[in-house]
Amino acid sequence: MTAQSFFITLARIILKPLSFVPALVIMYCIYSFSAQDGTTSSQLSLSVSHKVIHVVDRVFDFGLTEEQVDKGVERIHYYIRKTAHFTEYFILAVAISLPLYVYGIRGIWLMLTSLILCIGFACLDEYHQLFVSGRGASKKDVLIDTFGSLTGIVFTRIIGYISRKSFFEPIFKKRCF
Repeated sequence: MTAQSFFITLARIILKPLSFVPALVIMYCIYSFSAQDGTTSSQLSLSVSHKVIHVVDRVFDFGLTEEQVDKGVERIHYYIRKTAHFTEYFILAVAISLPLYVYGIRGIWLMLTSLILCIGFACLDEYHQLFVSGRGASKKDVLIDTFGSLTGIVFTRIIGYISRKSFFEPIFKKRCF
């Protein structure tokens, strides 16, 4: 074994387990958002809704009054909250799928393992909210989380397929022939 291959092997041994760190960070963020009481959580999503309405107003030059902005915020607030659920779990699914891929889990097993982990975490997260003031569990949120996770897993599979076909396969062919 050459020194170079030794260091490559050592780097893989050290770096492979670290591939799960992004998933753990995302899980911590989701847990932190769920630990906010109902008022704090609502205030956060209301501020995001306000920013969205102001950006849309600025981009399209609607010239909205504060009353119109408040009405717009009321109309989109629910959708902002549900989009946040979808997005969190999309990111979580990508962050879980990539390290599983690194560890050699492929195909349907990658999809099933990632989906089971994401749905399990979504259920635990909703259960956790039962114990937070002003919050509650919602089957609808678990369903939205599941769709976000499934979308993230499919996205990861597509990116993996494109990368394999466009980047890694040509490199492999050059080395073999």
